Amino acid sequence: MVILYRVDDRLVHGQVVEGWVPHLQAEELAVVSDEIAGDEMRRAIMRFATPEGVDLKLMTVAEAAVYLPEAEKSPRKVLLLLPGLAEALALVNKGFKIPTLNIGGMHYSAGKNLSIGKAIFLNNEDCAALKALAAAGINIEGRGVPSDTPMDLMAAIA
Repeated sequence: MVILYRVDDRLVHGQVVEGWVPHLQAEELAVVSDEIAGDEMRRAIMRFATPEGVDLKLMTVAEAAVYLPEAEKSPRKVLLLLPGLAEALALVNKGFKIPTLNIGGMHYSAGKNLSIGKAIFLNNEDCAALKALAAAGINIEGRGVPSDTPMDLMAAIA
């Protein structure tokens, strides 16, 4: 079962492996990114960063659309990581249902003019994507680590 859907541009890093994995008792990290699926160096770095005893699955959006219905039925606890909102929208457009989407980190880059909390920076395209995801019935929360109080991102961008 997928226990958390998370957008975090850093993907497999400290907040995930030290915070979310133990908190959720995740048995697998599933990274969905067309770009990373084709980048052997970044794949190797993520394998190295994945905690011992936790499986790592790296896949394209198309592969994820096939894999996720199986993962939802499995007793294994899967933490799904997406580098951005485009991947979440692509899964939704392929008919996949995401109940809640955790936005953990969308870091500053040129053009990101809206700051929410410490690690969520959005541009107009990001706000439009969040509105489309919310319109698809997805609950959107902003939260870096499990101990943080979830932020209502939709109220922040309204």
